[in-house]
Amino acid sequence: MNFREEYNRKLRSLDEILSLVKSDYEVCAALAGAEPMDFLERLHEIKDNVENVSVLTCLNMGAYKFTSEPDMEGHFINNTWFYSPLTRKAHQNRTASFLPNHLHVSARQRLGYRKPNIFVGTATPMDKHGYFSLSLSVTYEREYIEAADIVILEINENYPKTYGDTFVHISEVDYVYESNRKPPELTIVEPNQKDMVIGNYIAELIEDGSTIQLGIGGIPNAVSKALMCKKDLGVHTEMFTDGMVDLYNAGVITNKKKTLYKDKFIATFALGTKKLYDFIDENPAVEFKRGCYTNDPYVIGQNYKMVSINTSLQVDLTGQCCSEAIGHVQYSGTGGQSDTATGAQNSVGGKSIIALYSTAKNDTISTIVPMLTQGAAVSLSRNDVDYVVTEHGVAPLKGRTIRERVRNLINIAHPNFREQLKKDAENYMIW
Repeated sequence: MNFREEYNRKLRSLDEILSLVKSDYEVCAALAGAEPMDFLERLHEIKDNVENVSVLTCLNMGAYKFTSEPDMEGHFINNTWFYSPLTRKAHQNRTASFLPNHLHVSARQRLGYRKPNIFVGTATPMDKHGYFSLSLSVTYEREYIEAADIVILEINENYPKTYGDTFVHISEVDYVYESNRKPPELTIVEPNQKDMVIGNYIAELIEDGSTIQLGIGGIPNAVSKALMCKKDLGVHTEMFTDGMVDLYNAGVITNKKKTLYKDKFIATFALGTKKLYDFIDENPAVEFKRGCYTNDPYVIGQNYKMVSINTSLQVDLTGQCCSEAIGHVQYSGTGGQSDTATGAQNSVGGKSIIALYSTAKNDTISTIVPMLTQGAAVSLSRNDVDYVVTEHGVAPLKGRTIRERVRNLINIAHPNFREQLKKDAENYMIW
């Protein structure tokens, strides 16, 4: 077959692509760095032509008017698996709503409720065999490509070509449009002194030969720096980060001791800087797998000494974690936190670690609390936390009673709040 002719038949302008969106449609966009940004940046232009369009996203990267402007209410609703600064603002306008989920079942659960009319994602240019690479994410993209009535790809030569479950054939695609914008990059947060203290505590818990999962932010970046003295670490992670590239280049990550996909990085999406994108481009040592596989706790647990490292906003004295909300206000999302934590607990020698600062708002609020703030979501059950780490130390929870947990957690709370926490534990009979 002449795949180039088929490509040309399916090539459209962005104006033509936008005209495909109709009232009452569900439109699914690819995740984070894989978002079809040109499409989303202009989606608001068809406001007067449509009503009640559900736009399904995860971790929005742009300041998209279709959800940020108050007059979009009734025309678009941004239903999202993970709140970003944009969606936190849009929520106040009633143009965004959170979709609770565990990442490894997020696609299946939504698809069981509603079939998408349109999927829009990004991809690298077509090769001579008619295949595109979905590049930066296959978290839920493949499932939505298979389920959608209309499949649209934004083709961009600036995106890295990645391997694994990333390849889509031109025959699976209804329309394409072209873009030459740069992929979105994250500003790397340099760890502060408090981050480094926490990072060093966490590094002490990680043994040589462990397989790790990391996220983004000051604390995960500090962990990356603190791991520079380790040997033969492996990676099985939801998100591929710049810190992992640094550890590989330093000879710390080798993936040689892994029991699952030995010698390979396994991830479901990547988000970072050009350094990261250059590293994963056509790199056979990096494989992207569907989120339903990468984040399946059963799969994660097959890695020897699997270590899950996540952050939280608030932890109560029994070990319950709220990592996605401030009281009743949605702040981010559950993501893969529960997936990786429970997976690590299924692993031989595995560890589930939660990290957070001991206080918020200039030391005026303790993040170690007798009970979670009213309305807060429990992102991670107290049954699934082995260690809680703050700048004041490590609280082991695994195998501990409530009485023992209370003592250990108060010991890593900020000193200004320890006496009150002891009184609260007595008053509420938390023992």
